This record gives sequence, C-alpha cells and structure tokens, in this order.
Amino acid sequence: MKIDRRMFIGAGLATGASWALGNARAQGSQTIRIGHITDMSGVYRDVEGPTSVACLRQAVEEFVAQNPDIKVEILVADHQNKADVGLGIIRRWFDESDVDVITNVGNSSVALGAKTLIESKNKVALISSAGSSDLTGKSCSRNSIHWAWDSWCLAHSTATSLVKSGGDKWFFVTADYAFGHAAQADAAKFAELAGGRVLGSVKYPYGSTGDFSSFLLQAQSSGANVIAFANSGADLINCLKQAQEFGLTAKARLAAMVGYITDVLAMGLPVAKGLTLTETFYWDLNDRTRAFQKRIAPKLEVGVFPNMSQAGDYSSVVHYLKAVKELGVSRAKSSGLEVVEMMKKMPTDDDCFGKGSIRADGRKIHPAYLFEVKKPEESSSRGDIYRLIATLPAEEAFRPINSGDCALIKN
Repeated sequence: MKIDRRMFIGAGLATGASWALGNARAQGSQTIRIGHITDMSGVYRDVEGPTSVACLRQAVEEFVAQNPDIKVEILVADHQNKADVGLGIIRRWFDESDVDVITNVGNSSVALGAKTLIESKNKVALISSAGSSDLTGKSCSRNSIHWAWDSWCLAHSTATSLVKSGGDKWFFVTADYAFGHAAQADAAKFAELAGGRVLGSVKYPYGSTGDFSSFLLQAQSSGANVIAFANSGADLINCLKQAQEFGLTAKARLAAMVGYITDVLAMGLPVAKGLTLTETFYWDLNDRTRAFQKRIAPKLEVGVFPNMSQAGDYSSVVHYLKAVKELGVSRAKSSGLEVVEMMKKMPTDDDCFGKGSIRADGRKIHPAYLFEVKKPEESSSRGDIYRLIATLPAEEAFRPINSGDCALIKN
C-alpha cells in the first residue's frame, strides 16, 4: 500500500495518506480526527502497519459514503515500539492536532502508558494490537475499549485445549515486555488448571535478536512436550524456523500464545504446519468475513490477508463512527467518555466479527477460534491455511468480568 503525506476523508473525498505527523493541524471543529499509532517499520510492521492502515481506511470510507455530511481525517504515526516515542506522539496529537480518538495503539507498553493521558484529555482509545489483559483488568479505563483479542483469551483457548489433548509439560520462550509477561502468566495458569505443569521459561529483550538457538536448546533440554512462544511478529517467525531446524517438533508441539495469519504466511506452511494458535478473525471463516476480504483486497498487496488485530481496526472504527453519528459530531468531540459510553450501549455488528457487545470494563466480546495450521498438501490457495479445531462462544472466550480486578466493575 502506497503511503503519501496525509489522508483526509470528508464528503466522499479522499486525498492521500500519511504515516507521520506532518502538518496535521485542525481543519475545522466539525471534523473527527483519528490518530492511528502503529508499528510501520519494526518487528511488528506486518502484523500491524500498512495493512492496519488499510483496514482503518476501509471503515472510514464506508462510513463517509453513507454519511457524507460527517468529515473524518486520519493521521498515522510510527511508535517505533518505544513507549516514550508513542506517548510523545499521542500527547502532541491531543494538544496540537485536535485528535479525538487513537486507534491500534501499538504494543502493550504504549497502551498502558497512555491511560492517564487519554483520561485527562477525555479522548478515546480503541486498542486492537496491544494484547495485555491488564487493559481490561487492573489498568482498565473508562475512556478505552480493548478490541479483537487479549492475552487471557488466547491463553485460555490454546492452553486448555492443548493440555486436554496430552500437552501437559510446558516451557515458555517469552518476550520481556508487558504483553509477553501477561501471555505467559495467563497460559501457565490455564495449563496448570487443566492438569499440566510448567517446567521452565526463558525471557529475552524483544526485537533485540534473530538468534534464538540458546533459548530453544533450553526448551528442548527441559523435557517439555509443549513449547509455547509468548511473542509475535518477526520474533515468532524466527523462533519457529529455528525450532524446525533443531528438530524440536519431533518431541514437542509448538504453540503460539499470539499468532496471526500474517506470521504463518511469512514463514510458509512447511515451517508453520501443525502450529496451534487462537485467532478471533479468519478471512475464510464465513460469508461475511469473505465479503470483507473481497472489499479490502484492492487496498492490499497481492497475497496479503488481514489478521485479527488488523480486522479489529476496521471493526472498532465502524462502531466508533456509529456512536459519533448517534451523539452528533460536536458532542462526540467534546467528550470521549460519552462516546465510549454510547459504544457500550450499542450492540456491535460488522463483517469481521459478526454480532457482539462491549462490557462495562471495556472488553469487546465475540467468539474465539482455535486453529491448527494446515500441511502444504492440504492447502488449496495462499490464504487457505487454517483448520478450525474448536470455537469458544463469546460468553466463554474472554475473562469473566468480575475476575479482572477492574475498578470500573468494583465501583
């Protein structure tokens, strides 16, 4: 997808795109401004990045086509996977660029760090790529909604099912940051509750190395029959490639605590075959998801299929803009809290996730799906990569609302 200087959409007009701050000054108080902060250049570029921008654009263009009197502007910035960089961008957007809502919000350290700033400015955060379950737990916010997935959801689905099928001895290879810690903690808990044991773990500074040999050898020598990766993006891909080279799959099953179709396509089915993972969106799941893929495909490079986080950018903005329309632009711009409250009142429904809802703790609710990656000979086309193993209904897919230690529930 080509990235130009900026995107402005209003009254059906699109004039380009921008992934940097640029000259993003306000063009009128009746314009809704979306600040999309994501990884455009780092290890998570493919699982966030340009495809997430395309999904956001799709949501805005569809809305403006139906509501040409409401103007929407998109600004895109690269947080570089650094909390200080991300928070600096968000603060400037709020203070200087009249941004009303931030989307995607990058990794968990950026999302968690932005909580106080978003609340103090009374803005909105629609979080689709950060995975820490703390975002609807002890760090929940009345101004934020956590879309698509979280570490609890993926860990619960994947760990419980693997233990039930014989994977009862676990070893974790974990990225040393907020999401990695949360993913390991959640998966370890569910594995143990299901009757499994955690034999050990190793942590590494995420994005700092492409050589995971020493970590994988520790996993191999532990005697584990499940090697779980609490990382994502390029790190996950490198781990799986090297695991195949070391022959780890002969004695252990490989599980991704967060894995995407983008990861699987990047590494190829010969490397990823048999990998177990959970996603909440798959383009070939049903007629509605296939219809979305058909609409978004012209904005993507050939052979690219959005993952659950990128689909979450589409879905969350669709619902956000519905709430803006319900409240009116002036009222929506004056209070992010009112917009979030309206979003929680309204049922969700879109082609990516179907019907759903948003809980009081800010958790977006929809089903989750446990998949196994197909063998190359089982796949009929590039995007045909998953075999559906199990479906968790919406009421079971995410942590019970009273178990997250969210102050919004306590109060």
